[in-house]
Amino acid sequence: MLRIGVLVSGRGSNLQAIIDTIKSGKLNASIEVVISDNPKAYALERCKKHKIDYQIIEMKNSPSRKYFEEKIVGILKSKNVELVVLAGFMRILSSYFLKNFPYRVINIHPSLIPAFQGLHAQRQALDFGAKFTGCTVHLVDESVDGGPVIIQAVVPVLPEDTEDTLAQRILRWEHKILPQAIQWFSEERVIIEGRKAFIKDARYGELPVNPALEIF
Repeated sequence: MLRIGVLVSGRGSNLQAIIDTIKSGKLNASIEVVISDNPKAYALERCKKHKIDYQIIEMKNSPSRKYFEEKIVGILKSKNVELVVLAGFMRILSSYFLKNFPYRVINIHPSLIPAFQGLHAQRQALDFGAKFTGCTVHLVDESVDGGPVIIQAVVPVLPEDTEDTLAQRILRWEHKILPQAIQWFSEERVIIEGRKAFIKDARYGELPVNPALEIF
């Protein structure tokens, strides 16, 4: 069973998707700890409900970014975490953090990377006039939402869409592709070649998700 640590800053809907998929038996992983940089994050209420260990580490209470990250790394290491999952964690991680978990930090982003990286990706898609957007699970590097792509889901942009309606439609796919990516790590099927990530024996070339979902 894959031991994961989840980093959050907000409401934690992707955390809930991971919890639900584990409970359904489709995801062979255990959440060892949830760490939030926001003491008011609703994700912590989800931890309380499901009796998941959580810790709060605030940047404003840390003398430096390195100290902040050292505290998080220390907690994750103490829990023997094998994969770090960023699920709405609103901070860029440094090389120090990433070197402690090489090729073992993943993030979910609400666009088809490399399009619309950074904050407010849904608004960016609407403002640009894109006809398709979506969501991406990718490995984290020192860039902003620029690491190797593991899986993506395509979502059409409708003429009547608002930022909220588009975000909600994308979110439904986020809740599928993030647990799926974690399961592939659990099965040791993620292969990294340069800046490209491949899934061993996965089905490629189908829409709206590539590679194809296996646990949903």
